[in-house]
Amino acid sequence: MSTPQPDEYGALRATIRERGTARVWVLVVGLLVWAALAAATAALTSPPVAALIPLVALAATFEAVFSLHASVERIGRYLLVAYDDEWERVAAAFGRPSGAIAIDPLFTVLFLVAAVVNLEPLMVTQPTREELVFVGGAHALLALRVIVARAAAARQRKVDAERFRQIVPQNSASS
Repeated sequence: MSTPQPDEYGALRATIRERGTARVWVLVVGLLVWAALAAATAALTSPPVAALIPLVALAATFEAVFSLHASVERIGRYLLVAYDDEWERVAAAFGRPSGAIAIDPLFTVLFLVAAVVNLEPLMVTQPTREELVFVGGAHALLALRVIVARAAAARQRKVDAERFRQIVPQNSASS
């Protein structure tokens, strides 16, 4: 095991902690903004295309959550490879045991449900076929993005660990 350089190791651990906390706050604030926009869109009985405004806020929130999650995972893999970090080694080996509570760090079900709820104002405006295809297609694209990102995140640990093993010299973090 490499001896951690206190400055780098401490900074990376702090970054993981801070980004993990930020991910939850981004989710909460982003969903509040989305809900306000969705409620305004519904209350104003705007044209069907107006449903894209809250959808953009929802998509931006997902992308921010995904980015924070991916960067935390990547830092963790670096710590695993460069420092043979005990916590990261145990976390990687632990996985998800059979029967354990499923924790979704990307909140994918929440984002998919919100995307469906976001379609509600569209349904009360009696959209044309073209509007339904265009706006519904945009919602389907967000749903596809969320599903693809979740699958990519599931593979990320292995891919990142292997890449760091290729590029990080052994004992690079030794004092």
